[in-house]
Amino acid sequence: MSTRGIRGATTVAADEPNLILQATRELLEAILKENEGMKPEDVGSAIFTVTEDLASTFPAQAARQMGWSMVPMMCAREIPVPGSLRKVIRVLVHWNTDVPQSEIKHVYLRDAVKLRPDLVAAQ
Repeated sequence: MSTRGIRGATTVAADEPNLILQATRELLEAILKENEGMKPEDVGSAIFTVTEDLASTFPAQAARQMGWSMVPMMCAREIPVPGSLRKVIRVLVHWNTDVPQSEIKHVYLRDAVKLRPDLVAAQ
């Protein structure tokens, strides 16, 4: 079995806890749906980042609310590159699986599709 990284990102309209939690749940649910057979107990860890304009809650809280209670998670701040997309929540999920790297489905929602149009177009 290998560990595969799954990238995902989404955006929110404002720095409000309920919007961040809702968008994070939507993102994680889409990652689970796109990567058939993925279960929280097979997730080795998850790293969430947010842009500097989001600070009202931790995105990992949404994962915990979804039952990811045993998954090690960390939240961090994204590098504030001038001109970069604002109000972005990103995640890197480490999945223990036999699925080949070429079959992993990365998920970009809302305005975050601008971050990796090559991956969005491939789906």
